[in-house]
Order: sequence, then structure tokens, then C-alpha cells
Amino acid sequence: MDLNRPAFPLQSQNKAPRNRTTLAATAMAAALLLSACGGGAAPQGAEQAAAADPASGANASGAVNICGVKDASGIYKGTAEAFTKANGKVTAKYTEIGATTDEARTQIVQRLEGKSTECDLFVTDVIWTSEFASQGWLLDQTKLVEANKDRLIPSTVETTKYQDKYWGSPFFTNAGLIYYQKDKVAKPESWQQLYAEAAKAPGNGFVYQGKQYEGLTVNFLEMLYSAGGEVLNDQGEVKIDSKETRDVLNFMSDGLKNGSADRAVLTYNEDPARLAYESGDFGYQRNWPHVYRLLNATPLASTFGVAPLPAWEGGKASGVLGGWNLAISAHSTNQSGAVAFIDFATSPDWQKHVAMDYSQAPVNEAAYSDAAVLQKMPFATELLASVKGAKPRPISPVYPQISQAIYKNVYAVLSGTASTEDAVKKMADEITTAKASF
Repeated sequence: MDLNRPAFPLQSQNKAPRNRTTLAATAMAAALLLSACGGGAAPQGAEQAAAADPASGANASGAVNICGVKDASGIYKGTAEAFTKANGKVTAKYTEIGATTDEARTQIVQRLEGKSTECDLFVTDVIWTSEFASQGWLLDQTKLVEANKDRLIPSTVETTKYQDKYWGSPFFTNAGLIYYQKDKVAKPESWQQLYAEAAKAPGNGFVYQGKQYEGLTVNFLEMLYSAGGEVLNDQGEVKIDSKETRDVLNFMSDGLKNGSADRAVLTYNEDPARLAYESGDFGYQRNWPHVYRLLNATPLASTFGVAPLPAWEGGKASGVLGGWNLAISAHSTNQSGAVAFIDFATSPDWQKHVAMDYSQAPVNEAAYSDAAVLQKMPFATELLASVKGAKPRPISPVYPQISQAIYKNVYAVLSGTASTEDAVKKMADEITTAKASF
């Protein structure tokens, strides 16, 4: 997932899906929809979705068009070209339909709503699954995912799940890491230890993504999950008003007050956090795997270590998954070709190239221990630990509103404009309202 972008827009800023009700709908209709979203019967769109046939890829032919965001690393076009060369019967091409993640989402929604046959496959952000599946826009990939499950890391599969079915196949994933200066601070085993080490000396401090945007949601959830907290339970009920939420908010706030974290983090997304760390004035940085390559091009090369995200003291380490999935359009004219492409893209052999050629995190566990991969990605073992321990963000068709409720109120506590108690209550109320709008 690309977090170095503006915060998610509320869905009202985009064209609304045809069958979505709003708070202005009648109380009876709103109640029925809320029941469907909260773990009961799936909306009509998801119920009526056709299923992809995992056996169909073997006899596929023709052309397949994959659509998505600007291909900055070349991974999408490279995969399409490699597939075409290896398959012989199906030709694949990648079509860019958005310069940024938000633009791509808007373009995808327009095509899906309009029943366009232009795109057979969409490269989808992991947080779009529930929204797209609930509208009946995607093929049900449950059988296909089950057929390929032995090659996929379980946590990545969970990002494709909605209402007990799978609506996409993981392509590559992402999880946060801790970069630390080995001559200043110790490898972190817990968040409490990291913050204590960071406070010991001015040059030991911690930098992370604390700006009021999606990245702050992720940073907060990494701690909340490791502390045993949650936003929604398995039934879709709002559970963020909890002791764990209060503990994490107080801990993060205290870290800014006592100097464990620099207050400038309140203005940082990914790149500013990386540049601050590259100055040499900090001991720890929370960031994504791609930072490893960038750090090795600076004077800090060979001076830093890489570690999985630490655990909450007495708890279990837990990251928050990013990454991209492959979703088959319900309006595809070459569904068997799309299945063949997914089989290739998720194969153990190609997943090694995902790491070696494009510096992305594979969804195949075996790739992380491959000698050629380790040569290009020496921190693969630490990255695998973060990926395996990571969890999806709250699964809901109204995730953008849920995320905004989280990062807005977390920021209010960190910046000192709201108390923890008020922020937790407001966060829970806003998430409840967002869920009721679907």
C-alpha cells in the first residue's frame, strides 16, 4: 500500500456506489444495511457474485488487461511481460489508470460501476477489498485462493477476505520494520524498551509517521494490536473504546512529552521520517522495507540494524499489513486468462523475482529463505517475521471513514488538543456512525 499520499477521502467525495444508503435513508433501511455489514447476511452484490474457476487457467487463451496505479517500480509491467513470455497462449498487458493510489481507486470504481469490460484484473490496495466485494464488483476467488493457499503466507490471504469469502489473490505485501543505530541503541524487543532506550540520550530518539493521515492509523494500530486491542471484532462490532486503546494513546503521548520521540513526528509521513533518521540524530525509525535500499545509499550504510516491530510488554508483536492484491472484475471478458495470470504471479518462482527484481515483499514464504533473495534482501528474515505477525486493518466497506476517525483523534491526543478519554469516546462514536452509513 502507498501511504506516502494524502489522507483517504471520505467516500462522499467520490461517486457513491449505486446501492449504498446514507444516514438520510429511513431508519428501517439503515438498520437492515447495518445488520448486513455487521456480520449477518452479505449484501446482495456479494451474495450474487460469480466464482472464479481455478481449473480454467490451464486452457486459457486470448488477451488479459491488468489495470491499476502508476507502475513506479515496473513490477506490474514486468510481471505481465514475463507471464506472456512463459504462457504462450495468453498475452497480458498492464494499463496505468491513476498517477496516485487515490486516483487509481476513483478510476477503478468508475469502471466497475459502469460495468466496463476494459480491465480483466485490477491491482487493488488491501484496504479496498470489503468495499468492492460488497458491491458485487468482483469475482469470488475463494476456490482459487484455496487451491493456491499452500504457497501464500496466511496473513496476506486475510487481506482478501470479506464475509468469509476471498475476493482477491495476494500479489505482494508490506509490513513495518524498525531501523536502529547499532552503536547507539539496542535492538528493540518491546515498545517499552524502545521508548526507554530512545529517551536515554538526545541522539537516541525515535521517529515515525505521526502526521494526520493514514500512516498514523497504521502506526497506532501496530501498537494497539500488539497490546491486545482491536477496532472491530469478528462480528463487526466497534470495540475500540477499551483499556488497550487508552494505554497505547497515553504511552504514545508520554513518549512525546519525555523526549522518547521527537515532536516533529507530528508533521512526518514516510519520507520526512526517513530523512530525519538519515541526519544521524536519531536512534530508531519505524518505516517500510524499501527504506533499506535508500539508507544504504547514505553515510549510514552498514551502521544500522533492521528488526521486526517489537511486542507490547507482556503481549505479542503485531504489524499492520500493506500491499496489493489481484482482483478479477465481475465484467471481465477473459476470466480464465485472469486466473492463469494469478497462478503465474503467485507462483513460488515468480515471487522470488518480486523480491529480487522489484524490492517488494513476497507473499510466498519460501522466497524469504532463498539464497538469491537473501543476497539482494539481507533483512528478509526480519521482514518475514513482521509479515507473518501482521494483521489486516479493520475489514469494512467504510474503512476510509474508520481510518479518518482513528488518525484524527489519535493526532488530537498526541498534539495535546484532546484528552485521551475524550478522544477514545469520540473515535468510537465516529466509527459507529461510519458503519451506520453503509
